Amino acid sequence: MSLSVIITVVLFILGIFLVVKGGDYFVDAASWIAEVSGIPKLIIGATVVSLATTLPEMLVSVMAAAQGKVDMSIGNAVGSVTANIGLIMAISLICIPSIIKRKDYMLKSILMLSAAAIIVGCGFLGEVSIYFSCLLLLIFGVFFVENYLSAKKAVVSGKAEKAEENLTARKTVLLNIAKFVFGAAGIVIGARLLVDEGSEIARLLSVPERIIGVTMVAIGTSLPELITTVTAISKKQSELSVGNIIGANIMDLTLIMPISALVAGKSLPISRMSMYIDLPACLFVGLIALVPALIRKKFSRAQGICLLTVYVAYVILTCFVSL
Repeated sequence: MSLSVIITVVLFILGIFLVVKGGDYFVDAASWIAEVSGIPKLIIGATVVSLATTLPEMLVSVMAAAQGKVDMSIGNAVGSVTANIGLIMAISLICIPSIIKRKDYMLKSILMLSAAAIIVGCGFLGEVSIYFSCLLLLIFGVFFVENYLSAKKAVVSGKAEKAEENLTARKTVLLNIAKFVFGAAGIVIGARLLVDEGSEIARLLSVPERIIGVTMVAIGTSLPELITTVTAISKKQSELSVGNIIGANIMDLTLIMPISALVAGKSLPISRMSMYIDLPACLFVGLIALVPALIRKKFSRAQGICLLTVYVAYVILTCFVSL
């Protein structure tokens, strides 16, 4: 193995490490900021934490689009959603199945599945046009307003959770500001390394960029969500975990591709492989995760097992058909 190959692999691993640690610090700081306001954990997970953990996917896809690597841009955005649900949410449901209030999840679920369905439709049209990009941004606007109103209502009604310690202590404030800044820097640098070195690895191995996008890069940039989920599992806070995943997916679907299209300055073409495999898989795992839960008012361990099975099958199929 040549020195250049070793350096490429090391830099790729470094990129994943920076994304993971940067996302970890950023999530901690963002969660602390949200906790100060007394907003419920489901809304915290679906907004502030989701925005923080979505930054890697957004930066990777936007950078890839700016460099003309459209397959990696779309593959990462859609692949991250599939990984978030089929891998990370599956782990959460297997470890901590939970009863839910349907009204808390209904609109968010509808928005996520609608965005996924629109993108599947774009696949059959062969591109994510500026028109559909605006429609996706509109869905994000509805998501943002709904969460803002819910948070405002919770705070005004006095039902929001109150912090049990002095969150405004000087030392705590400075620590979280530092986490926020260094976490953001780690995410930016790590995302750039993932794009550059991921593309180089694809070239060295003669692997299509789409495969790198929907597997290595997608899973790598989803690691902050995985870390949040594992932390939530250890603290038995399933609402924070599931809220983070659903919120992150809505942002992935309604922000990343529209912004990538705007950065590219044109519609994003969708390959036939993405049209027939990646996009339907994204919608399929979303349906498995949310529809039964809304009907039965609970997330079950069986759902988690089913999601994990489907995700493993998807990865195997993706790699097999691309050989």
